[in-house]
Amino acid sequence: MHLEPNDLLLFARIVEAGSFSMAAQRLDLPKSTVSRRIAMLEACLGERLLQRTTRRLVLTEFGESLLEHARKVAEEVDAAGALALHRQAEPSGKLRISMPGDFANLGMTEMMSRFLARYPAVSLELDLSPRRVDLVAEGFDIAIRMGDLPEDSTLNARRVSLERFGLYAAPSYIAQRGLPEHPDDLLSHDLLCILSRNGGAAQWVLERGKTRWERQVTARLTANSPELLARIACGGAGIAASSDLFAGPMLKKGELVRVLPDWDLPAATGWAVFPGRRLMPAKTRAFLDMLDEACCARVRQQAESRAA
Repeated sequence: MHLEPNDLLLFARIVEAGSFSMAAQRLDLPKSTVSRRIAMLEACLGERLLQRTTRRLVLTEFGESLLEHARKVAEEVDAAGALALHRQAEPSGKLRISMPGDFANLGMTEMMSRFLARYPAVSLELDLSPRRVDLVAEGFDIAIRMGDLPEDSTLNARRVSLERFGLYAAPSYIAQRGLPEHPDDLLSHDLLCILSRNGGAAQWVLERGKTRWERQVTARLTANSPELLARIACGGAGIAASSDLFAGPMLKKGELVRVLPDWDLPAATGWAVFPGRRLMPAKTRAFLDMLDEACCARVRQQAESRAA
């Protein structure tokens, strides 16, 4: 015997409505479908559940016994629906997020504090490891990723930031080694480079208007942390490729100076990646919306800083 829970639910809804016609109307089903499914349920159980008269439905003795179980199915369905409705209205539950440690430590601390204060029913679990997590297999809700994204039909992505990159060095380094006047001069300097995904220093591409300079440089140090590169540059170790987000505060304090300020490295797009669900959980939507607000505000601040 294989009982279909949906048919038990239908049986409970018919008794609740008082007639096949009313149940069909409430459930937006053809009356013939309702009658057929109840007949199949009775055939599966081997006994009648309802005596049909022209005026009303009468439960059989067996139908009375089964109704208690069918109502429990209906109650669980109603409870699940209420839970889903509540979760959509009020974000709650654990939100698992993977993001680069640099991005979390410097760009996200204030925003995450505000998020936790605004949504007390949500808890955050942050994975700051540099690995590229499998969102679906590992149960993550959101991952923050920089740069180009591979094609993946199981994921959706929302652009949340545009990080501008430049070259920076400490005043002490410039005093000792001199200030480069052209990108070719960089080849005789100590360079602190972003680690490429394939290992080694990522190729440097500098642009000034329509002029493009591109070289595979030799690095004194490579790291997958733009924030760390900026900090090491503060100690006078060399010229670092870093983003405005991390080098900007050090620039304002005079700990770093911009090298070749007319030349820019390509900007890196920041993406919030999440599983491709038809219905996004309220906790995910709330975090993405606040993240978008915070990143837009930061982009405006960076633009104002550059223009100043």
